[in-house]
Amino acid sequence: MYEVEVKVPAELAAVRDRLEALEATRVGSVVQADTYYNAPHRDFAETDEALRIRSERPADGAEETHVTYKGPLVDEETKTREEFETGIEDDKTIDAILTSLGFEPTATVRKDRERFSLGGYTVTLDSVDDVGEYVEVETEVADESDLETAREGAYDILERLELDPDDQIRTSYLGLLLES
Repeated sequence: MYEVEVKVPAELAAVRDRLEALEATRVGSVVQADTYYNAPHRDFAETDEALRIRSERPADGAEETHVTYKGPLVDEETKTREEFETGIEDDKTIDAILTSLGFEPTATVRKDRERFSLGGYTVTLDSVDDVGEYVEVETEVADESDLETAREGAYDILERLELDPDDQIRTSYLGLLLES
Protein backbone atom coordinates (compact mmCIF):
# COMPACT_ATOMS: atom_id res chain seq x y z
CA MET A 1 0.00 0.00 0.00
CA TYR A 2 1.22 3.51 -0.82
CA GLU A 3 0.25 6.61 1.10
CA VAL A 4 0.09 9.68 -1.15
CA GLU A 5 0.33 12.77 1.05
CA VAL A 6 0.78 16.47 0.44
CA LYS A 7 1.36 18.78 3.42
CA VAL A 8 1.33 22.59 3.46
CA PRO A 9 1.49 25.18 6.23
CA ALA A 10 -1.87 26.90 6.65
CA GLU A 11 -4.10 28.93 8.91
CA LEU A 12 -6.48 26.24 10.12
CA ALA A 13 -9.46 28.47 10.88
CA ALA A 14 -9.57 29.72 7.27
CA VAL A 15 -9.21 26.20 5.88
CA ARG A 16 -11.98 24.94 8.17
CA ASP A 17 -14.27 27.64 6.74
CA ARG A 18 -13.37 26.60 3.18
CA LEU A 19 -14.05 22.95 3.99
CA GLU A 20 -17.47 23.92 5.30
CA ALA A 21 -18.20 25.94 2.15
CA LEU A 22 -17.18 22.92 0.02
CA GLU A 23 -19.49 20.72 2.14
CA ALA A 24 -16.68 18.41 3.22
CA THR A 25 -17.71 15.70 5.65
CA ARG A 26 -16.22 16.06 9.12
CA VAL A 27 -14.82 12.68 10.13
CA GLY A 28 -13.71 13.53 13.66
CA SER A 29 -10.85 14.76 15.78
CA VAL A 30 -8.08 13.04 17.70
CA VAL A 31 -5.07 13.78 19.82
CA GLN A 32 -2.01 11.80 18.73
CA ALA A 33 1.34 11.17 20.35
CA ASP A 34 3.87 9.62 17.96
CA THR A 35 7.08 8.22 19.43
CA TYR A 36 9.69 7.70 16.70
CA TYR A 37 12.54 5.20 16.89
CA ASN A 38 15.88 4.93 15.16
CA ALA A 39 17.36 1.59 14.14
CA PRO A 40 20.60 0.16 15.51
CA HIS A 41 21.75 -0.97 12.05
CA ARG A 42 21.02 2.19 10.00
CA ASP A 43 20.10 5.82 10.55
CA PHE A 44 16.47 6.40 9.53
CA ALA A 45 17.16 10.13 9.12
CA GLU A 46 19.66 9.23 6.39
CA THR A 47 17.50 6.56 4.72
CA ASP A 48 14.30 8.65 5.05
CA GLU A 49 12.45 5.83 6.81
CA ALA A 50 10.29 6.04 9.91
CA LEU A 51 9.28 3.64 12.67
CA ARG A 52 6.80 4.91 15.21
CA ILE A 53 4.36 3.96 17.93
CA ARG A 54 1.23 6.10 17.68
CA SER A 55 -1.20 6.52 20.57
CA GLU A 56 -4.43 8.10 19.39
CA ARG A 57 -7.35 9.26 21.47
CA PRO A 58 -10.49 10.27 19.59
CA ALA A 59 -12.59 13.00 21.18
CA ASP A 60 -15.37 10.47 21.73
CA GLY A 61 -13.63 7.12 22.09
CA ALA A 62 -11.03 4.87 23.64
CA GLU A 63 -7.32 5.19 22.99
CA GLU A 64 -5.88 3.12 20.14
CA THR A 65 -2.23 2.31 19.52
CA HIS A 66 -0.49 1.34 16.28
CA VAL A 67 3.04 0.57 15.19
CA THR A 68 3.95 1.90 11.74
CA TYR A 69 6.88 1.55 9.40
CA LYS A 70 7.19 4.07 6.55
CA GLY A 71 9.64 3.41 3.75
CA PRO A 72 11.69 6.03 1.93
CA LEU A 73 9.94 8.63 -0.21
CA VAL A 74 9.22 7.29 -3.70
CA ASP A 75 9.04 10.56 -5.65
CA GLU A 76 10.58 14.02 -5.70
CA GLU A 77 7.32 15.94 -5.36
CA THR A 78 5.25 14.62 -2.43
CA LYS A 79 5.51 12.57 0.74
CA THR A 80 4.44 9.37 -1.04
CA ARG A 81 5.90 6.25 0.50
CA GLU A 82 5.16 2.60 1.17
CA GLU A 83 3.60 2.11 4.59
CA PHE A 84 2.89 -0.84 6.88
CA GLU A 85 0.79 -0.43 10.02
CA THR A 86 -0.88 -2.67 12.55
CA GLY A 87 -2.75 -2.21 15.80
CA ILE A 88 -1.14 -3.17 19.08
CA GLU A 89 -2.65 -3.72 22.50
CA ASP A 90 0.15 -2.41 24.70
CA ASP A 91 2.48 0.44 23.75
CA LYS A 92 4.76 -0.21 26.73
CA THR A 93 5.36 -3.81 25.63
CA ILE A 94 6.15 -2.89 22.01
CA ASP A 95 8.45 -0.13 23.30
CA ALA A 96 10.23 -2.73 25.47
CA ILE A 97 10.57 -5.07 22.48
CA LEU A 98 11.98 -2.35 20.24
CA THR A 99 14.44 -1.00 22.82
CA SER A 100 15.56 -4.56 23.68
CA LEU A 101 16.38 -5.02 19.99
CA GLY A 102 18.46 -1.83 20.01
CA PHE A 103 15.96 0.64 18.59
CA GLU A 104 16.16 3.98 20.37
CA PRO A 105 13.36 6.51 20.88
CA THR A 106 14.24 9.72 19.03
CA ALA A 107 11.41 12.09 19.90
CA THR A 108 7.67 12.30 20.49
CA VAL A 109 5.49 14.46 18.26
CA ARG A 110 2.14 15.54 19.75
CA LYS A 111 -0.64 16.91 17.58
CA ASP A 112 -4.31 17.75 17.58
CA ARG A 113 -5.89 16.54 14.34
CA GLU A 114 -9.24 17.28 12.78
CA ARG A 115 -10.18 15.11 9.79
CA PHE A 116 -12.50 15.73 6.87
CA SER A 117 -13.43 13.77 3.77
CA LEU A 118 -13.52 15.62 0.46
CA GLY A 119 -13.55 14.20 -3.05
CA GLY A 120 -12.26 10.80 -1.99
CA TYR A 121 -9.36 12.27 -0.01
CA THR A 122 -8.76 12.76 3.69
CA VAL A 123 -8.04 16.36 4.61
CA THR A 124 -6.40 16.70 8.02
CA LEU A 125 -5.99 19.94 9.92
CA ASP A 126 -2.98 19.54 12.21
CA SER A 127 -1.91 21.68 15.13
CA VAL A 128 1.50 20.28 16.06
CA ASP A 129 3.10 21.17 19.38
CA ASP A 130 6.25 23.28 18.91
CA VAL A 131 5.93 23.03 15.09
CA GLY A 132 2.83 24.90 13.87
CA GLU A 133 -0.35 24.48 11.82
CA TYR A 134 -0.53 22.37 8.67
CA VAL A 135 -3.01 20.81 6.27
CA GLU A 136 -2.43 17.32 4.91
CA VAL A 137 -4.31 15.91 1.94
CA GLU A 138 -3.87 12.19 1.52
CA THR A 139 -5.15 8.97 0.06
CA GLU A 140 -3.91 5.41 -0.31
CA VAL A 141 -3.34 3.47 -3.50
CA ALA A 142 -2.45 -0.18 -3.89
CA ASP A 143 -0.54 0.08 -7.14
CA GLU A 144 2.44 2.25 -8.02
CA SER A 145 0.87 3.01 -11.41
CA ASP A 146 -1.86 5.01 -9.60
CA LEU A 147 0.53 7.37 -7.80
CA GLU A 148 0.49 10.19 -10.38
CA THR A 149 -3.32 10.30 -10.54
CA ALA A 150 -3.56 10.33 -6.73
CA ARG A 151 -0.95 13.08 -6.48
CA GLU A 152 -2.77 15.27 -9.02
CA GLY A 153 -6.02 14.72 -7.11
CA ALA A 154 -4.35 15.87 -3.89
CA TYR A 155 -3.11 19.01 -5.63
CA ASP A 156 -6.63 19.68 -6.88
CA ILE A 157 -8.02 19.42 -3.33
CA LEU A 158 -5.39 21.89 -2.09
CA GLU A 159 -6.31 24.36 -4.81
CA ARG A 160 -10.02 24.01 -3.97
CA LEU A 161 -9.03 24.94 -0.40
CA GLU A 162 -7.20 28.00 -1.79
CA LEU A 163 -3.83 26.54 -0.81
CA ASP A 164 -0.83 26.35 -3.12
CA PRO A 165 0.63 22.88 -3.84
CA ASP A 166 3.97 24.62 -4.43
CA ASP A 167 4.04 25.47 -0.70
CA GLN A 168 4.19 21.81 0.25
CA ILE A 169 6.69 20.58 2.78
CA ARG A 170 8.14 17.10 2.42
CA THR A 171 9.79 17.17 5.85
CA SER A 172 8.01 15.06 8.46
CA TYR A 173 6.67 16.56 11.66
CA LEU A 174 9.50 14.75 13.43
CA GLY A 175 12.03 16.47 11.16
CA LEU A 176 10.36 19.85 11.67
CA LEU A 177 10.39 19.33 15.45
CA LEU A 178 14.05 18.34 15.47
CA GLU A 179 14.92 21.39 13.32
CA SER A 180 13.12 23.81 15.68
